[in-house]
Amino acid sequence: MKLVIVESPAKAKTISKFLGPGYKVVASFGHIRDLPSSAAEVPKEIKSKPWARLAVDIENDFKPYYVIPSSSKKRVAELRKQAKNAEEIVLATDEDREGESISWHLLEILKPKVPVKRIAFHEITRSAIQEAIANPRSVNERVVRAQESRRILDRLYGYTLSPVLWKKVRSQLSAGRVQSVAVRLVVEREEARRAFHKAEYWDIDAELQADGIAFTAGMISLDGRKLAVGKDFDGETGKLKNSKILVLDEAESARVTSALKDNLPWRVSKVEQKKTKQRPYPPFITSTLQQAGAAVLGYSPSRTMRIAQRLYEGVDFGGGEREGLITYMRTDSVTLSQRALAEAGRFIESRFGKEYYKGPRPYKTKSKLAQEAHEAIRPTHLGRTPSDAAPYLPKEDLALYRLIWNRTIASQMADAELLKTVAEFEANLGGKCAVLRANGSVVAFPGYLKVADTKQEDALLPPLEEGETVDRAGRVTLKGVAPLRHETKPPARFTESSLVRRLEEEGIGRPSTYAPTLSLIETRGYVDKRGNTLVPTFLGIAVVQMLRTYFEEYIDLGFTARMEDALDSIARGELNWTDFLSAFYHGAGDFGPGLAGEIEKQLPNIPFASIPIGDDPESGAPIVVRLGRTAPFVQRGEGGAGNTAAVPQEMTYDELTVELAAEMITARAERGDQVLGEDPETGKKIYLFEGPYGPYVQLGEVEEAEKTEGKKKAKKPKKPKRASLPKDVPLDKVDLELALKHLSLPRLLGEHPETGKNVYASIGRFGPFVRCGDDFRSLKVKDGDDPFTCDLARAVVLLAQPKRSRGTKTVLREIGKHPETKGTINLYDGRYGPYVSDGKVNASLKKDADPDSLTLEQAVELLANAPKAKKKRATAKRKPTAKKKTAAKKN
Repeated sequence: MKLVIVESPAKAKTISKFLGPGYKVVASFGHIRDLPSSAAEVPKEIKSKPWARLAVDIENDFKPYYVIPSSSKKRVAELRKQAKNAEEIVLATDEDREGESISWHLLEILKPKVPVKRIAFHEITRSAIQEAIANPRSVNERVVRAQESRRILDRLYGYTLSPVLWKKVRSQLSAGRVQSVAVRLVVEREEARRAFHKAEYWDIDAELQADGIAFTAGMISLDGRKLAVGKDFDGETGKLKNSKILVLDEAESARVTSALKDNLPWRVSKVEQKKTKQRPYPPFITSTLQQAGAAVLGYSPSRTMRIAQRLYEGVDFGGGEREGLITYMRTDSVTLSQRALAEAGRFIESRFGKEYYKGPRPYKTKSKLAQEAHEAIRPTHLGRTPSDAAPYLPKEDLALYRLIWNRTIASQMADAELLKTVAEFEANLGGKCAVLRANGSVVAFPGYLKVADTKQEDALLPPLEEGETVDRAGRVTLKGVAPLRHETKPPARFTESSLVRRLEEEGIGRPSTYAPTLSLIETRGYVDKRGNTLVPTFLGIAVVQMLRTYFEEYIDLGFTARMEDALDSIARGELNWTDFLSAFYHGAGDFGPGLAGEIEKQLPNIPFASIPIGDDPESGAPIVVRLGRTAPFVQRGEGGAGNTAAVPQEMTYDELTVELAAEMITARAERGDQVLGEDPETGKKIYLFEGPYGPYVQLGEVEEAEKTEGKKKAKKPKKPKRASLPKDVPLDKVDLELALKHLSLPRLLGEHPETGKNVYASIGRFGPFVRCGDDFRSLKVKDGDDPFTCDLARAVVLLAQPKRSRGTKTVLREIGKHPETKGTINLYDGRYGPYVSDGKVNASLKKDADPDSLTLEQAVELLANAPKAKKKRATAKRKPTAKKKTAAKKN
């Protein structure tokens, strides 16, 4: 029996049917070992070493100490058992650096005494698998060294720089060779938006018609001076870059518009026609597939890759045998195999005609070493159209398959031919000549546009001749003239798609890193996704500004790209991997003192993180944003009473001007501790505050911590009761009655007639609800439900209704064993989205995080950062202790 080891169980099931009874195909479930993810996993023999936390011997050739995580031990034991009974082992992991590394780790762990072969394939089809089996090779040690160097490099980078963030910004943060540069790009785009100055300019459009065809001509010059457009203004100053260009204001544009109307006829001064060709795009690589998935389908990169994985692993077309629909989806090569080129040519000629095929189109890969695969992403069988696959695919899978099929076929089709027409019109305005231009474009021959996802729309111009006139009557008539106001716009924020494109352009990261990087920077809280755009949080801005100031080289775009080039050189055998790591960490040549030396030098000079906003217009004191425990706040000077204010949750960095920050601080100081009155039951004062999440009221003051004998730490005081207020209620409209109304929640409605438990009505994070024990139901506001008026009878009716996700929790998959508690961590499908749990602690995934790519390390980190559940205090009686009160908490 020959043992074939692949990465995923779905792939194992498919390939086993292709190979027959002489083979047993099993899955490794990805990596079977890695560097330790926690202190508990560090091997005993190195625990006393100063570099134990790194698990990389920085003193002796950067030897890594790999461990088998608890989640993989059962799998490894099964693989060892299978390997003992095998006559031959075939390593069939993906053909990229990571796949090569997995094969190497399998050899290191299994230590087989039987022949070992390495095979590679780019598509999961019977012919591809049989061809790979017939042409085995050895594990490529140079590619392995490149991947292991990447893993060690990223460990040294992250585990050395992250503690700097813990000390100077906030705990539980991380720095990463690719992720920190990605955040930097997002932050610097926001900084450019903040520095942007708007500029106003006007232009003039004329509505014309000839032979029943309406068209528009826009004014381009006046008296020989070109009219300004958006790109003519400096984004930082709002000033014109070239003084010779004419900027029309509102008054001047109105005068010119009136003159154009009054000075007819105009003359057609120029008509030009030319044929142009438009070439198709090359087939997809990983980054361009992610970009097209976002632009055409609205999919996030992680969603696109998740669907592409399913298409790669294949579907059953009714014969009981799964077959892959596309080739391997992690690639930076745009080349197609000779078989695919020939198949594309036959299909195009038979489906569209010979004029649509001019022979195979080769595309050249830009990368020096397209190490991730040897082919672009394409359908495994080009003759299987999207219509053929439609009955077997879910809607979103079919949409992506159609995108890939269209791009592949289009890449081999003839150029599109366009007929472009430019017509110019001259108007004599009392000695000044105004020139207007109209553009037209017609598809003369569609070529590849027949299947392209972006369609070319015709913009028709009627036949025009030089010298003919434009008047209110005649063949070419003027229907109207109108001035148009424009305002320059700040640089657009990145979307996930455009950020991937920028990373690729800069040579940062590789196909397999893009989707996980985007997911990570959102999970870390460095970036928020608002609509389709990526907005840096104040936390992300603080991290980037600190790293950029003190460790500029290590988050420089060029530096990160050079690291990728060095890894390529290691894979080609041109660079020694230990020399490279030593130079990076200890210093040598272009690396100067190295990362370790740079941190040792800079750490004492780094102040606690703050984000400069500017100087206060009145006092001249600096205003900065600081990161509070729960939310950022603005601070003037040294802070203290009257010099701070919370930053509203929805406010972005580009909106926070120094004038606005000063206004917020002044308004907060003037309000002070606003007392609305006293609670008639307790006699405690009721305060009104405005926090980052909106206004809220507080019953009583924050008490001092209560000291206890024989203990160093003081007991935490009981927090005063607080209640959020509706955001649409102005602060000056909040009175004692409204405050008491919201502080009255939760309302006790009575006992449930069946369970005898108390039933309450209240308002929570997701709106008003009723509760009986641990059973919750949302109040239906549209049906007139109100937490302040809802009665027991209505609550009982709601509680009797079926609950979403009621019953047994849905386990999506097992993540692995917690390295410290040893409890099993599962991924669940929760009411408000996926979450992880070890049975004791639950932690929600960040919005838009990819559940399928969640690793054990990430799950452990989510659980470690999850809010701690409140412990129920014992009800044993004790003597009351007098509590000293202080002034109400300043917000």
